Parts: sequence; C-alpha cells; structure tokens
Amino acid sequence: MNFIASMGIYIFNKDVLIELLENNEKEDFGKQIIPDSIKTHNVYSYIFRGYWEDIGTIGAFFEANLDFANPVPKFNFYNEIYPIFTHARFLPGSKVKNCEINHALISDGSILEGTKIFNSIIGIRSIIREGTSLERVIMMGADCYEDENSIEKVKIGIGKHCSIKNAILDKNVSIGDNVVIDYKGNSKKEDNGFYYIVDGIVVIPKGASIPDNTKIE
Repeated sequence: MNFIASMGIYIFNKDVLIELLENNEKEDFGKQIIPDSIKTHNVYSYIFRGYWEDIGTIGAFFEANLDFANPVPKFNFYNEIYPIFTHARFLPGSKVKNCEINHALISDGSILEGTKIFNSIIGIRSIIREGTSLERVIMMGADCYEDENSIEKVKIGIGKHCSIKNAILDKNVSIGDNVVIDYKGNSKKEDNGFYYIVDGIVVIPKGASIPDNTKIE
C-alpha cells in the first residue's frame, strides 16, 4: 500500500493540525491521532444522524449497494430537498425487451434482452443477452459500447443463457454463453486468476473475460 487516506471528516485549526502531524509516526486519525490529542487540546465530536455505512470490506460494499434496489432503501436518492446530482453522460435510455425485473436499479444506456433480474444493480451501458438471469448481482457496466467493425471476438457484457448469483462484475467484463456463477463453497477468500472470492462473493475484475460454459460453484 503506497498511500493511506482517511475517509473521516474532521475540522482542525491549521496550526494545530500541523503541530499534531509533525514528528508523529502515527497514521490513523480515528484510533491514534485524535484520541492522543484529547489529552492536550480541546476536542469535540458531532453526532451525525444521517445515512452512513462502513464499506471497508467487499461484503459490506456488496450489501450496501444492493440495499439501493429495495423498495425503501436506507438512503433515498429521490429526496427533492437533498438532490443527488450524477455525472452527466448523455447516454440513450435503456432498452428492455421481454424481461422480468424485480427490485433492481437499471442505469442509462443498457440493453436487456429476455433476462430475469432480481435484487440487482445494473450499471451504465450494460448488455445482458437472452435467457440470462441475475440475482443479487452488482454489474458495473462498461466504459464504452462495442465497435461492430472491430476484429475483436470478445463481447462486452453477459452472454446468453447464463445464471449469475451473489457476484460483483466490474467494468468492461465479458462473460460468455452458458456461464454459471453461484458459489456455495466454504472459502471466504480465494484467487483463481480470472476471478476472486472475497467474503464469499464472486468478484470478476475489470476487463476480465469468462469463457463459454464456465462454472463457478
């Protein structure tokens, strides 16, 4: 690890912060620097009563994101008083053909053909082909659409007749036809080269290609 970043929100007097950090080998604000400074400085805390989730693990990240697909999630994206402004991508609307979708978020520019999607997050430019089912899946989507004239044989997105459960698919992944991802093993952490198991969840890394007929069970 080259860099350590604090995700906490703190307000310091500039001179006090410099004083606390100079000649100090300690790195953690919440566990080391702030507790130590209580003995020598005036330190106050603010009780935050809004939405907050610790997503320091893959499992926590997974569950926090899937919660957004619930009818009444813990965090409300549709609050007119506190609006959420997303990055403007100017993508076309998503196309949905002969699909069954329940408890899901579908992002812009996606194409869904004859798929079943349950309790899942579908990212931008996601392509999901006929006969595929997703359950408890976070699909990050893609950075761009395929070039139809490209000589590349790999198709970004998910192929036909796949069954994927309890998985995170990072951006630009290519999953072939008849792929099954439904890990039921006991391993909490595993590295198989083209996929990982972390906290019992299958993670397909960015740009990975999963061949036809692959089974991860």
